[in-house]
This record gives sequence, structure tokens and C-alpha cells, in this order.
Amino acid sequence: MSEQKNEMSFLGHLEILRWTLIRSTLAVFVGGMIAFMMKDFIFKTILLAPKSPDFFTYRFLCSISQSLGTDGLCIEKIPFIVQSRTMAGQFSAHIWTSIAFGFVMAFPYVIWEVWKFIKPALYDAEKKNARSFIIITSLLFFIGILFGYYVITPLSVNFLGSYMVADEVKNNFDLSSYIGLLKTSCLAAGFIFELPIIIYFLTKMGLVTPETLKEYRKFALILVLVLAAIITPPDIISQVIVAVPMIILYEISIKISKYILRKEKVKESKNKNLVKK
Repeated sequence: MSEQKNEMSFLGHLEILRWTLIRSTLAVFVGGMIAFMMKDFIFKTILLAPKSPDFFTYRFLCSISQSLGTDGLCIEKIPFIVQSRTMAGQFSAHIWTSIAFGFVMAFPYVIWEVWKFIKPALYDAEKKNARSFIIITSLLFFIGILFGYYVITPLSVNFLGSYMVADEVKNNFDLSSYIGLLKTSCLAAGFIFELPIIIYFLTKMGLVTPETLKEYRKFALILVLVLAAIITPPDIISQVIVAVPMIILYEISIKISKYILRKEKVKESKNKNLVKK
């Protein structure tokens, strides 16, 4: 009987997980449908904006450069054309871009569904932090998306779009390649900014300690530089701009791990005192 009960309990968890995935997928689908109907705004105002010299990041860098008495960071032209070379290229780009935007828009709801799934395994005090968890997780993700869009993307687009091995070779990029660069830059940054949340749960599970994070800080720094080199153009300035926030996030994660362990120790000491009484 106990085995059957355990089996039903396991199947019950699978059923809950199935509905969690179904509801999350539906939320992404609804967000994707909304994005699909906003084609002009998404493509003209958002996706194609970083290829224009008037993009906010380029103007900001130019103003900084001019305040220093030079025009070294000013951009007059990004010499490349975005084209579609297949019959279904633009339609496919529209579909997959809508799905990506749908996921971004539905992210808070997806996190809420994940929270509901893991909530039964949490303590009562932790269940009360649901709203804070959803807000902080979503905020970090959206900050990462904005960082990818306003920092990583323009650096990559400007460098790769202007790079030429010879004047005879023109830069005509396929639409899927251009959008792929934007999606990778933004989504990668969004998930990287979730590092403090990941460390929070790893600490709660006893898999990570502040001492471990400090001990492997040098290796983490190397990993950060490698990631920065992967998602940015191969120039030192771009890599430093991207690496600095990652290092800050890692240091914040160490502080979070310390805080969690301190709370766990206080809770254990209170429980011991109650047992003694």
C-alpha cells in the first residue's frame, strides 16, 4: 500500500508539472500572438534600431567622446544591409521573433508557475516570499535583457557590421543571422543576470557556500572573461564593459550566500533552544 501511495504521489507531481508546462506554454503563446500583431513596432522600432547611427547607445557614446574633446566614439554609418534570401525567410523570422518576445513578456507568469510547483517543498516562512521572488527574478531578467539590447547588441552590431577584410567584399547579412545575434545577446544577458537567484537556491540546498564561491573566484573570473569574449566583439573595451556587471553579480551572489547561511544558523539555534526547553 505504501509503495502504491508513493507511486501515486510521484504521478501526482508529474501531473502538476505537466499542467505547469501547459499553462506556461499557453502564456508564451498568448504573448507571441500579441507580438505577432505588433510586427511594425517590433521590427522597425526595436530590432532594426541598433543598425542605425541614431541609436541611443551610439549617441550616448558619441556625447561622452565629444565631452572628452574627440570624435573617436562617434558613428556616422554602419555599412551593412539586412536581407532575406529565402522565400519563407521573413515569415519564419516573424514567427520565431514573436515566440521570443512572447517568452520575454510571459516571463513573470512563467516564474510564478515555477514558484507554485516548488512551493510545497518550502517552509511556511519561505512561501510568504513569493511576491518578492517573482518581482526580483523578473526585474533581474528584464535588466539583463535591456543590458543585452543597449550594450552588447550595439557593440556587436557596430563591430561586426563595420568589419571588412577588403573593400570588394560587402556586408549583406541574412535576416535570420541579424535577428539571431540580437536574440542571443539579449536572452543570454537576461539569464546571466539571474545568477544571484541561482546562488540563492544552491545555497538553500547546501550545494554552495560563501567559502566555495570565494575559493573559486579566480576561476569564475576566467569564466566571466570567456563568456564576455563569446557574446561580444573581440575587442578589449567591449569585453570589459560586459565583464564588469558579471563580476559585480558574482560578488553580490557571495553576499547573498552569506546572508542565507546566517539566517539558517539563526534558525537552527532557535530550534535547538526550543528543544532544550
